[in-house]
Amino acid sequence: MPTFSFELYPPRTPVAEVALLESLEHLVAAGPEFISVTYGASGSSKGASLEVLEKVLARTSAMAHLTCVGSSYDEAGRLIREFLDAGVTSFLALRGDPPAGTAEGEAFLGDLGSAGELVQLIHRIQAERAPFTQVDVPGSPGAKRLAKGTKVTIAVAAFPNGHPRSRSVEQDLDTLLAKEAAGANLAITQLFFHAEDYLRFVEQARSAGVTMRILPGIMPVLSPARLHRIVELTDEMLPLPLLRKLEAEATPEGQAAVGIAHAIDLVNSVVQTPDDGVHLYTFNQHEPVLAVLRGAGLLESEKV
Repeated sequence: MPTFSFELYPPRTPVAEVALLESLEHLVAAGPEFISVTYGASGSSKGASLEVLEKVLARTSAMAHLTCVGSSYDEAGRLIREFLDAGVTSFLALRGDPPAGTAEGEAFLGDLGSAGELVQLIHRIQAERAPFTQVDVPGSPGAKRLAKGTKVTIAVAAFPNGHPRSRSVEQDLDTLLAKEAAGANLAITQLFFHAEDYLRFVEQARSAGVTMRILPGIMPVLSPARLHRIVELTDEMLPLPLLRKLEAEATPEGQAAVGIAHAIDLVNSVVQTPDDGVHLYTFNQHEPVLAVLRGAGLLESEKV
């Protein structure tokens, strides 16, 4: 059965926190593979991210986003240890975006210049903390043997339509290969609006030698305003047919139905085998993403 996972972000107000906790209960009840929690650049939401992660961990598997922009090795190491101490064993390692107006190569990069270096640091710290563990010996009650310690899951970002600072598709594929060589074992894509963009990218990645899972990142777009905002943040091309469909609806409910239907079509197109999965950007709302999963046949209607 294909898997699904969700992304949340830390709430900024007490009202938003109450709404997030309600959505979290519904999302957990759906049975996700994991729930990831975003993390602001330069530690801007470290405390809030950890609080949400702890709430997720009490209910299901959690994945912590980590960025390394502007961080020293010591700062990044302390943060990784803090998340590990909280019980987090899955990470999404990101370089992160530079402050607005910063030129490439300026000092904001800190000690870690790429997501690949952050991947290596996470693995190194985890290996130092728990290099070995004891496991039972089958057929010998009470007997133990040494085995390698628990390995962390480290995801990285992938860009079906190219990273905004990339010069070519080849550079994007080389970067993804380097992340896998550094120890990444999962990739999650930036959102996209056309299934063929994702399918083409996966084919190119496999041809280039990438072997790790590549989860498609999908967000139901519920209004024209949100679509414009997403395009602004991601540098994706504006999908004019989707925009026209959203603008043709006079009510928020009608616009939401258009966005959910579009996301269902994407899921149906990219989830092709039982081993596939999908990562859904929730915007901290459970109803739209659960409607997408039900519409795509990945969630029983009565389950949540």
